[in-house]
Amino acid sequence: MRAIFFGTPALAVPSLEAVHAQAEIVRVICQPDRPAGRGMRLRPPPVKERALALGLEVEQPTKVRAPAFAESLRALEADVAVVIAYGRILPRPVLDAPRRGCVNVHASLLPRWRGAGPIQWSIIDGDRETGVCLMQMDEGMDTGPVIVSASTPIDPDETAAELGDRLAAMGARLLTTHLGAWVEGALEPTPQDDAAATRAPMLTKEDGRIDWSQPARRVHDRVRGTSPWPGAFTEVEGRVVKVHRTRVVSSEPVDAAPGTVVEASPAGVVVATGEGTLAIDVLQLQGKRRLAAGDFLAGQGWAPGLRLGVDAGASAGETT
Repeated sequence: MRAIFFGTPALAVPSLEAVHAQAEIVRVICQPDRPAGRGMRLRPPPVKERALALGLEVEQPTKVRAPAFAESLRALEADVAVVIAYGRILPRPVLDAPRRGCVNVHASLLPRWRGAGPIQWSIIDGDRETGVCLMQMDEGMDTGPVIVSASTPIDPDETAAELGDRLAAMGARLLTTHLGAWVEGALEPTPQDDAAATRAPMLTKEDGRIDWSQPARRVHDRVRGTSPWPGAFTEVEGRVVKVHRTRVVSSEPVDAAPGTVVEASPAGVVVATGEGTLAIDVLQLQGKRRLAAGDFLAGQGWAPGLRLGVDAGASAGETT
C-alpha cells in the first residue's frame, strides 16, 4: 500500500506513525514552518519533525490549488492519502490524485462539529460524548461520508489538550484497523445527515473571554475547552487575568452579582456566576507567571466583593 500523508500539528503525529507502520508513505505534506517563541524563529511543525526522523520525504507547499501540485501527487501513484489537521481545504484534483482518494481523520462524531475546532467546541458546548471519524473526503468542510467511527465519553474536567491527546490515539487506532480494508474496497461509507450538522469554526482569542453571567458549569466548560489556546480570561481593575484551571463549587443560587469574588483563600478564588459558584485554582496576571490560587492571592490581596469581568475593553492578547 502506497500512501500520501497530509498533517501539521502534534495531533496528527500518532496517525502518521500508524500509517507508516502499514504502508509505504511516498510523501508527507504539511504546512510551512512558522515563526514561534519569544524570538519568533521559524519552527517546523511536529509532523515535519517526526516525518524527517522516520526518513520520509516532506513537502510544504504554499499553494495546494496550483495544477502542478495535483499533477505531482498523481505521479506518486499512491493508493490513498490520509489527511488529519492539515489546515487547508483540498481541491478536487488533489482529492482525486490517489487511486482510492483521500480519507480524513476527524476528531468528532460527524456530522456534529464540522470544522477546524471540533475538540474545543465539543467541550465548550458541554458535550458528554465525542469521538473520531474516518471519512471519505469531498470538496466540502467535513461533509463526506463516514467510513467508520469510534466514540468516547468526555470527562467533566477534561481540557481540550487532554481530550486531544486521547482522540489522536483513537484516530491512529482507526487507521491501524481499517485503512487497509478501505484501500481494498471492503468498506462502504455512510452519508452524513446534513440537517444534523453543527459547525466548529477555528477559535479566536475573544472566544476565551469569560461571561460570568453564564452558569458555573458553562464557565467551567469554556475554561477547559479553550485550554491551552486561546486560553480563558477575565478582567479585573483594568488588567487581564488568564484563568487556567477551575472547578464547579455549587449550582445553588448565591446572593452576589455574577463575577463577584465570594471567597478568597489558598483553597481557591470562588466567584459567583449566573447560576452557582466557580473556584479558580490556577490563574495568571498579565505579564506574570501562572500561579496556584494561594500563591496568587499572597501577591495580589484579592478579597470578597471584588468584581471580575467588568472591564470589557481589556485585550486578551496582553497576557503572555
